[in-house]
Amino acid sequence: MAHTVEVRHVTKMFGSETVAVDDVSFGIGKGEFFSLLGPSGCGKTTLLRMIAGLEMPTSGHILLNDKDITDVPPYKRDVNMVFQNYALFPHMTVYNNIAYGLKMKRTPKAKIAEAVQDAVSTVKLDGLEHRRITQLSGGQQQRVALARALVNHPSVLLLDEPLGALDQKLREQMQIELVDLQEQVKITFIFVTHDQREALTISDRIAVMNRGKVEQIGTPKEIYEFPATRFVADFIGTSNFIAGTYRSSENGLKRIVSPGADIWVKSDLALSPGEAVTVVIRPEKFIISEERPEHAANILQGKIEDIMYVGTDTRYFVRVSSNDTRLQVFAQNFQHTAKQKFTWYDDVFISWDPESTSLIKE
Repeated sequence: MAHTVEVRHVTKMFGSETVAVDDVSFGIGKGEFFSLLGPSGCGKTTLLRMIAGLEMPTSGHILLNDKDITDVPPYKRDVNMVFQNYALFPHMTVYNNIAYGLKMKRTPKAKIAEAVQDAVSTVKLDGLEHRRITQLSGGQQQRVALARALVNHPSVLLLDEPLGALDQKLREQMQIELVDLQEQVKITFIFVTHDQREALTISDRIAVMNRGKVEQIGTPKEIYEFPATRFVADFIGTSNFIAGTYRSSENGLKRIVSPGADIWVKSDLALSPGEAVTVVIRPEKFIISEERPEHAANILQGKIEDIMYVGTDTRYFVRVSSNDTRLQVFAQNFQHTAKQKFTWYDDVFISWDPESTSLIKE
């Protein structure tokens, strides 16, 4: 894959002790929608600002289209940035906000008009060119910010939590529109967010960050289905963790011994017999039943301690008898079935497929 952006061993220190970004390296492909995901303070915004040129790395290099831009000032980099607060000029019209950068470059008026109209159409703001920013909704303001950033056709668009100020329904709508927009303009997008679902929804690939380091880079499916670390498994969605020890491999499956049960896992993780591991199972991968399943590879018995109804599914919290582990089970609610009739303190069996399981080294 040809890289539009490369980050090579980048470290950023604030003062002598605070490490905001710690020896981070990765490449981002041309036309890729790449997200930096992590909790507040993990270094994702600092890393984005270094790509923009708004912060200088303490060490390491940043490349754009194979050119080292580490020491290049922001205005000479072929990137544009959309901030969380949009940073629009409230006293200006939509047209003048979008045209501002072109005017600063002294672009001819005819070319400005053509470029602005093209950007307006791209973000679906036709007919609103002469409105002031204060007359627009939050979603419309966000589109203006996108149009202003795209009007110069940068190689890379940097987005620092641009949907954070929107309500949930509008935010979800704009996620879809962002993906459609990126596919239309075919520009590399680097998107910062702390919202796991948002990152899974919009990204081609995700870099999960924690304490200044990248814990894992992969597609949304790779990140969700096969987390590389306990932090990733815990931060992305909900996971169940069962401690165990690797014993052997049979028929392409790994046998993990846990108190009171043998757990079978399909995994390519290199392990030595006796090595401690953590078994990771997503709650929706479990099947809950009153009777012991006949042909399931993995079965645990327990008692329901808590129940949460959340509309699309019912969430059962089951205390496993053999090892006193508390597991979460998400059971989909179907209108045509009467299967979900469990109640508090019911004895139940939970089972799952070896392919629905992943392993993490301790």
